[in-house]
Amino acid sequence: MHYARKHLYSWIDLIKSALFSMVNGDGAHENVEDTESKQDGNGEVDGGEESNEQEVIVIQDTGFTVKIQAPGTEPFDLQVSPQEMVQEIHQVLMDREDTCHRTCFSLQLDGNVLDNFAELKSIEGLQEGSLLKVVEEPYTVREARIHVRHIRDLLKSLDPSDAYNGVDCNSLSFLSIFTDGDLGDSGKRKKKGTELEQIDCTPPEHILPGSKERPLVPLQPQNKEWKPMQCLKVLTMSGWNPPPGNRKMHGDLMYLYIVTVEERHVSVTASTRGFYLNQSTTYTFNPKPANPSFLSHSLVELLSQISPAFKKNFTALQKKRVQRHPFERIATPFQVYSWTAPQVDHAMDCVRAEDAYTSRLGYEEHIPGQTRDWNEELQTTRELPRKNLPERLLRERAIFKVHSDFAAAATRGAMAVIDGNVMAINPGEETRMQMFIWNNIFFSLGFDVRDHYRELGGDAAAHAAPTNDLNGVRAYGAVDVEGLYTLGTVVVDYRGYRVTAQSIIPGILEREQEQSVIYGSIDFGKTVVSHSKYLELLEKTSRPLKVQKHSVLNEKNDMVELCSSVECKGIIGNDGRHYILDLLRTFPPDLNFLPVDGEDLPLESQHQGFPRQHRHRLACLRQELIEAFVEHRYLLFMKMAALQLMQQKANKDTKTDTPNGECKSPLEGKELEESIPGLSQAKELAASLVAEDGSDPKSREVVLNACKAVGSICNTSFDIRFNPDIFSPGVRFPDDSADDVQKQKQLLKDAAAFLVSCQIPSLVKDCLDHSALPMDGATLTEALHQRGINVRYLGTVLEFVDKTPAKAQLEHFYRIGISELITRCAKHIFKTYLQGVELSALSAAVSHFLNCFLSSFPDAVAHLPPDELVSRRKSRKRRNRVPGSGDNTAWASLTPSELWKNIGSEAQSYYHFAIQCESVDQVVEKYGLQKTNLLREISIKTGIQILIKEYNFDSRHKPAFTEEDILNIFPVVKHVNPKASDAFHFFQSGQAKVQQGFLKEGCELINEALNLFNNVYGPMHVEICACLRLLARLNYIMGDHPEALSNQQKAVLMSERVLGIEHPNTIQEYMHLALYCFANGQLSTALKLLYRARYLMLLVCGEDHPEMALLDSNIGLVLHGVMEYDLSLRFLENALTINTKYHGSRSLKVALSHHLVARVYESKAEFRSALQHEKEGYTIYKNQMGEAHEKTKESSEYLKYLTQQAVALQRTMNEIYKNGSNASIMPLKFTAPSMASVLEQLNIINGIIFIPLSQKDLENLKAEVQRRQQLQELGKNEEPSEDSPLELEDKIPID
Repeated sequence: MHYARKHLYSWIDLIKSALFSMVNGDGAHENVEDTESKQDGNGEVDGGEESNEQEVIVIQDTGFTVKIQAPGTEPFDLQVSPQEMVQEIHQVLMDREDTCHRTCFSLQLDGNVLDNFAELKSIEGLQEGSLLKVVEEPYTVREARIHVRHIRDLLKSLDPSDAYNGVDCNSLSFLSIFTDGDLGDSGKRKKKGTELEQIDCTPPEHILPGSKERPLVPLQPQNKEWKPMQCLKVLTMSGWNPPPGNRKMHGDLMYLYIVTVEERHVSVTASTRGFYLNQSTTYTFNPKPANPSFLSHSLVELLSQISPAFKKNFTALQKKRVQRHPFERIATPFQVYSWTAPQVDHAMDCVRAEDAYTSRLGYEEHIPGQTRDWNEELQTTRELPRKNLPERLLRERAIFKVHSDFAAAATRGAMAVIDGNVMAINPGEETRMQMFIWNNIFFSLGFDVRDHYRELGGDAAAHAAPTNDLNGVRAYGAVDVEGLYTLGTVVVDYRGYRVTAQSIIPGILEREQEQSVIYGSIDFGKTVVSHSKYLELLEKTSRPLKVQKHSVLNEKNDMVELCSSVECKGIIGNDGRHYILDLLRTFPPDLNFLPVDGEDLPLESQHQGFPRQHRHRLACLRQELIEAFVEHRYLLFMKMAALQLMQQKANKDTKTDTPNGECKSPLEGKELEESIPGLSQAKELAASLVAEDGSDPKSREVVLNACKAVGSICNTSFDIRFNPDIFSPGVRFPDDSADDVQKQKQLLKDAAAFLVSCQIPSLVKDCLDHSALPMDGATLTEALHQRGINVRYLGTVLEFVDKTPAKAQLEHFYRIGISELITRCAKHIFKTYLQGVELSALSAAVSHFLNCFLSSFPDAVAHLPPDELVSRRKSRKRRNRVPGSGDNTAWASLTPSELWKNIGSEAQSYYHFAIQCESVDQVVEKYGLQKTNLLREISIKTGIQILIKEYNFDSRHKPAFTEEDILNIFPVVKHVNPKASDAFHFFQSGQAKVQQGFLKEGCELINEALNLFNNVYGPMHVEICACLRLLARLNYIMGDHPEALSNQQKAVLMSERVLGIEHPNTIQEYMHLALYCFANGQLSTALKLLYRARYLMLLVCGEDHPEMALLDSNIGLVLHGVMEYDLSLRFLENALTINTKYHGSRSLKVALSHHLVARVYESKAEFRSALQHEKEGYTIYKNQMGEAHEKTKESSEYLKYLTQQAVALQRTMNEIYKNGSNASIMPLKFTAPSMASVLEQLNIINGIIFIPLSQKDLENLKAEVQRRQQLQELGKNEEPSEDSPLELEDKIPID
């Protein structure tokens, strides 16, 4: 044990160093290097604010500059900070253009070698201006391999194939194609912007309003930069490896085989002194140095001497590499997969070949001790101290880093298991029952082995349990109780199988499960044990997770106390830690999907047809629902107390004290509240009452009644918790807790009813008023989950929408819902379909399935693999085949009509929703879907990657897909996302400040949050993306356009890289960036970005979507600004149509749309049409706002002006008719709109308000905002909300 601990401390230092290199080395330091390149370029530094991004608030030490002298280059300055490690300077040097080819060197100060893992502040004599020398060191085998790997990475740095193949956390980004490189620099080319004629504004045909085609190819525009500059033909390990003993003693480490672009074949020795040419050929081994041998310390120096093409292209390549935005090349924390890819040539790659056959991952060479002990790493990082901010940052960073590494390793292992590359630990059993260990991770398949789940739904339950368990792990991890440990857990769906990957509890494999479990039950509650230490630890989670402590009976009828569900098992590992596992019932059961004999649900549920039979009995409520339900009950509790207090007061006045024992049921309380004056004061009283210690009997009684009414578990204060074992088959409760159990049952029924009667309607309401705007399946699922609605309620939600009076305004939502429902049903069918497919037929099977699902071709026929590949001699006895090797060809007999019939019955049985459809074309017709969209959804859900080309789905003569079109099948991975808690608090308080109108303070807080996020997550993360977007918006509002542009550019790049190139969030980011480009005078870029956004939106959700109106208004305004009036009208009139449809014809948005259209008609001098539109707008303003409102006045002024212009034009025309060519014509004022006026309208439609920021204005603004808030609290705020010019909540939507 002692040894292990000692080893751990050194391990923690290593983790620290690995983390620092991860965060600063690859990410933040690239800013430093950018600074340099910018300084050379145009003599101004815009990297100043970036290079100190790493400084955390806490650590106020300032950075200093050191000089670095590398062999063969001029000394250069490098800005460093005292907390950095020497290792980070190494990383920077390995990334700089002029030193990137060195990997094996030490840094020396006055002849002393610096320790790699020392912090700079601990090094004696290191100060401002010190000179650090880069000294080449002798190679070892490990260093030589690292060197070759690094050179290979440099050669591949512009090659997108890793992103297409979904490896090494690479992902795609296309922004730079639309901005022609970096926005900051192209800002210098504004001169062109003023000569509008040069801008080509014509959008591609397929993105014009009304276009029906949805091409796929533009999704990945070809980047000219990516045309590979070939430096070498082949670089690979030689067949002569490893060196024989006599050559080892000459210092040979390994041999490489290289073919240069000039077709020169050479054999290279890596020796301790460096790299040199030897005399071996492909078939003869002669390790003697060639003449000349070109001995060089770096492979790059050697190759530059023997191949002129290498020298030229490598230099050019590195120039391009460092010019790319760092965010285009930094690795993402978790792998993102692309569902489309072009045909990429498969080139030889020594490192890839080597990696494929080792169980280790590329970066593990840097960690001593061969494979990583994941469990030890995951738990040790949890144990790091967390008393102050720097400690918490280090701890959270370590937790996050280990989690993302673990997720990568688990994913790789799960794929290896299914692909048959891992030996089972129980090879004698049949395949479904096999378990695997690889790289210190335990893998099991999602099947019901040994009838464990027989009573709960068999395989369906076994499939649902891992995700429930993962939710439990997530919840306990977030509560973060010291001393309570959960397993690292990752759930991977791959090729139709569900694999659970878990870290291994030390010692668990040596013991039988029965002996290990000292808390909980291994047989669903027949035998149960408890343990005082576990109770103490779990009690700490009881309040945050709303889990009720309760007793159950064991097989001997003894009472056993638990503070979790019975399935939750406690095991003390050999490391002495208290682990809990099997957290699948952390949250209470969902009674809407769990019919129980003799129990009736509340009416709200019954009206919707609940309870419904579900596939399995593990359906539970989401944590978000529990939170919302408790919140709702708390409000109810306050109202109850307040009403009673008022009654008491009323009774005092009338002097008749009636006993106030009987208490209203919670639901009757609702109608009362509207009718009672003074309720708010009573509520305040109630709040103070609840806070008291209950000494006054009157108030105690009030609290007691209110507690009873809302089902609190405690009689003196509000406290709702759930017993997760209620309705679990096999669990028995002691008789004396019958009352409690009854109460708990009622609570569960109320929660189930609450989901149906409150949460679903509130989701629909949010979609109606556009505060929720799902665009595709993923964002729809997110919207459901945020409100605690499980996706199994999708059918119910759609039925609710169907019955809503405002159904027309929910058409976009309904369509996305239907498409999600259909693709999920198809996914369920695809899962079992794939399980029967052997590996050699995988692409044929997938393309056949897609043909049946999407192609109009009625008799899709599967292509079976040619006979010579199907071995006839298969012995039926071999039980231990890999899970994915079913050798049947049943899949080939699937037909389109059969598949669609199955989809219909799946929709009925799983979602209880009726889809009338016999074929894809009927469905597309009936629900207005698009096939490319269905293809995207099914591909993302199942991990299919297809060739990017135009598919002809509608041909009735040949199928749309061939097996060549299926490029890959990826895993779909679910894991825990550890959070940066402090950073998040800063971010939230920053948002709150902004909403109150304190922009400066808000901006500072959000910058602070950005710093902390960078510290924990490294440079790339979804939350950093949100942070950058908000910062950009604030920069813009406060008038700093270049800074807004720089931050928003980062947000777009990050969204593309972390969420995906066509994720709805990325589309939004493109729109914001376009606005800031326009404000910066980069008109053609703004248009390109808007066109890109429109293309993506058409692909993802089609034209009929409320968000499309905003996008089209933006495009229309910019086109108006560049005097493309006819084009502008097409977009603006489309926006008007969509706004009218989704916001109602009397909405202020529609009025604004009319006004924008009118302005374009005015520019075209078509005054009649202009007047017509402006009148419509005026009418809306007058009806909504009244005559006196400034908007109405503005509109009426504009009408007068238009009328004058129209009259003037008419006069001129008459004059011409009368006098012919010699008429004296008054010159008419036809003006192109000024950029300022266009920008003003752009800001209005994008909900941005500018705040004149003089000190006095700021004070007034704050006073105004506070006055508003008071008004709202008093309920006097009756002005229509869309008007008020200062209403910040509207104007700075915080996403």
